Amino acid sequence: MNTTQPGDGSSQRRAVESRAVAWLAARRTLIDPAEAATDRVLFARKALIETAFLVGLRARLAPEPLDGDYADLLDQVEGIAARPSYRELIARDEAALLLYAGTYAALRLCGREDPEFRQLLTQAAAGGYAAAFERIPYRQLDLLHTLELCGVPHTLPAMDDVLPFTLLCQRPNVIKLSDRDIYALTHTIFYATDFGLREPRWPRDFDPGAAVELLEALLVLTLGQQNADLVGELLCCLLCLGVRDSGEARRAWEFLTAVQEADGRVNGPAGVVHPGLADGDDAYRHWATGYHTTIVAALAALLDRSPRVVRRPRPSAPTPRPAVEQPLRRAVVWLADTSGRHAPATSLPAAAAVAHAAEALAEPELARPLLLDFSARLADADAEVWQGHGMEVVGEFAHGLRAHGITCASLDLFLKSTVAAVELLDRVPPQAVHNVRRLVGLGLLTPQRAAALTGGADAPHPAPETAAADLPGAWKNYHLGHLAGFVRDSARAGRAQHRITRDTVSFLLTQQSSCGAFGRPACDDPSTRERTMMSWTQSAVTALAAVHTACGAVRTGP
Repeated sequence: MNTTQPGDGSSQRRAVESRAVAWLAARRTLIDPAEAATDRVLFARKALIETAFLVGLRARLAPEPLDGDYADLLDQVEGIAARPSYRELIARDEAALLLYAGTYAALRLCGREDPEFRQLLTQAAAGGYAAAFERIPYRQLDLLHTLELCGVPHTLPAMDDVLPFTLLCQRPNVIKLSDRDIYALTHTIFYATDFGLREPRWPRDFDPGAAVELLEALLVLTLGQQNADLVGELLCCLLCLGVRDSGEARRAWEFLTAVQEADGRVNGPAGVVHPGLADGDDAYRHWATGYHTTIVAALAALLDRSPRVVRRPRPSAPTPRPAVEQPLRRAVVWLADTSGRHAPATSLPAAAAVAHAAEALAEPELARPLLLDFSARLADADAEVWQGHGMEVVGEFAHGLRAHGITCASLDLFLKSTVAAVELLDRVPPQAVHNVRRLVGLGLLTPQRAAALTGGADAPHPAPETAAADLPGAWKNYHLGHLAGFVRDSARAGRAQHRITRDTVSFLLTQQSSCGAFGRPACDDPSTRERTMMSWTQSAVTALAAVHTACGAVRTGP
């Protein structure tokens, strides 16, 4: 790991670039396809073009002449590209045009014009296939951008005409994006902005502030996953959009600086290289798993220091208030009705959630019938019934009863015995502080006695049920309870209107049925369906109540 001491940010970032380029230059022979084993040739060609492109961007973005390690890399690229065995493959494999065009573009940007190389590319682009076969939008932008840098003529649509069809311009839900999707987003920004040197003609309804918000939300996820490759690319995108005053960008820099190894290498994520490709060659694996992320780190530092890259204040993004009131009300009605058909001893958490949500909606009458029913049916319940659910559930249920002036003999007896047991203690452990606060809220324990029991300590915030980095997996595996837990914890922590929270809420709301229940069990057994939907709806009700409370939503219904 890098052990650079804190200091001037720009000098640290320049050091990140210098170390990264030095590491790449020291291993430049590995980008030579002619020196690669047969099964590694394609990987070497990919590494060649990416290394070449870094050098070409260095020539464009920084005013000083190429020297040192950059010059060594350029000489390596030029030597490889001069061989007929490399360049003449353009005519034999037109589908791979971009593998070669990027190399030529880099040489051209560095003042190493090669007319014969250019002619081969021009013929391939005009041959009716290389520039014509179907590509997904961001790959089409890649082609257009590369041909532009090559100065190769074509009759393809303009880049600005392709932009509206990209994932970036479709307002994607952040928790649904795979790594491949994130790469599509980052590369769209690279090509559309010409790496920060051009202002694109964005679609009419495109909001740059929302795009920055999306990038920052993805940085939260990828930083949580410790994925240096995606962190670096997302950071580059913010720089390409001119954004420097971003808290997430600052955290990204801190992360990249910390994970850069002493020799300059930055390790890539798992799965970059198929295990069979390295074939037990540790030195090759060390390079192959790190070269791309090392390039990305160098590029981020280069973009950061370039006087030619656009700079502008961070654009503000709209933060629409999540519209949860009506869905929450419908869910409470369904959960109250359905819970009433089940045994109170097992459905107590659902009743507590109903009481809590009804209070958040300021509509206590939604919970009253269920609370009356359960209090009567549990009047003679054994203490084990209450003990089995824990104070969070029992306390919420008791709070709901108190709000309606309803009594339950067995619950009152359980709470009195609980208080008596607590009174015998000199101090409670930290994990019990919340329970003590609950007893105070119920009027069963004085604040003074609670302070003595807890030492005046605040209740520790419970560990989040789901970390932000786990959200894509929770979405993919349809773990609605985990998603709801994240929303609940985020709202309680004051992040109800963060992009990640809003997008998670948005997904949850799409999982509500017309009856008010949440979740699609994808099974046919009625009892299994109902039990599963009760569990999901209980979680969703608690989450949406937290959002409703945090946002201070104005009532929009009866």
